[in-house]
Amino acid sequence: MTRRITALAFAVVVSAFGAPAAQAQTPRVELTWMSIANWEMKFGDKRIWMDAYFTRLPQAGFYPPPGLPNDQYAYTRTAQAVDMDSLRKVREAALGAAKLDLLLVGHSHWDHSWDSPSWVKMTGAPMIGGTSSCLQAVAQGVPASGCRSVSGGEKFDLGDGITMRVVRFNHSGDASNPIQHFARELYRPPVPDPANGGFRAGVGEDYPNGGGNRAFLFTVDRGGEQLSFFINNSASAFDLDKDIVVDGVSYGSPLNNLRAAMRDAGLTQVDAWIGTGGKPVAEMIVPIARPRHYIPNHWDGLFNAFWPGLPYPFKDDALQAYLREQNIAFHPQKQYFDKFILTKAGVQVDANAAVKQKLGFATEQKFSKAMTDAVALVDSTRVGEDCGEGFEPPSKWANMFATMEALRGQLAP
Repeated sequence: MTRRITALAFAVVVSAFGAPAAQAQTPRVELTWMSIANWEMKFGDKRIWMDAYFTRLPQAGFYPPPGLPNDQYAYTRTAQAVDMDSLRKVREAALGAAKLDLLLVGHSHWDHSWDSPSWVKMTGAPMIGGTSSCLQAVAQGVPASGCRSVSGGEKFDLGDGITMRVVRFNHSGDASNPIQHFARELYRPPVPDPANGGFRAGVGEDYPNGGGNRAFLFTVDRGGEQLSFFINNSASAFDLDKDIVVDGVSYGSPLNNLRAAMRDAGLTQVDAWIGTGGKPVAEMIVPIARPRHYIPNHWDGLFNAFWPGLPYPFKDDALQAYLREQNIAFHPQKQYFDKFILTKAGVQVDANAAVKQKLGFATEQKFSKAMTDAVALVDSTRVGEDCGEGFEPPSKWANMFATMEALRGQLAP
């Protein structure tokens, strides 16, 4: 059966956001890209973080099963732990004494949900995610009441005119990497490794995709104006129009779920789409969401160390050409912690220099000529984005990705 959009109350969220503050006359949202699919969404003094993965597990620790070479992240050689030192440094730079009001998890792969339970414990923020993400949180010591499991179709009134609708979505990939791509949930909390207390990050182990993905449609109603944006952190054109079925239960197709959320919000167009998937996905989502602005998401790889900053510049000629054809403004990131200020007037880019300085980042990342030459030959949405969709080793894409990795240390002064 397909779930209908329903209004749900989440007491933990309501209490976390507290009493409504005086509403600004013009709706405004500050969207800060913190790397990979990590985002801060700031509505006045209210902060929502999404995923917030900074640990960076080693690529060498993953391996595919026999017969499925594209399922590169299925299994791991050892259990791993959260990099708490990195989390504390990010907290000090990005939050300081400020409160984190809510933590969202798009799906349950390690590059999204690995650090999320630690943020809940560090900040006291409640968490919203899929069943698997909540079970992962329980395994790391978060009380069951601290994570709200959502399946898609839920609607949350967050106060101050802010409404969040949960849109059940799919994951990147196709039939060539079924362990990574096809919808799977955990049935019980993972068990910590007895030797080091860590967990197995493989998508066929403790970190499946969690029944696909949870995307989010936000609306902000203030002063007689409405601002809206849609954010998804994974997608594949392979089955965007096919129903998501988990254990015999259908959750509808991602495209129909987005249509339902748009109808429920009374929208025919969103002001911005924070999205993944390149041109094939955009061609399917743009006719529904009709965004005025596009900000790319989850394109900078899975394993690049966080602290050196952005590993390479964004490039996707086909996607950018399609966006131009559709009169959609495109806003690529130039560095981790770039901030995008969304209002009805459009998108303004804020360098966010003070936070970047605390993190040791240049305001805008500079690259060597060798790196820019390498990037010119390959699209970001082929080699780094969205868990490596379309990555077929051995191939020219794999070879170019290896070249870009090797060149990363050659950042221009």
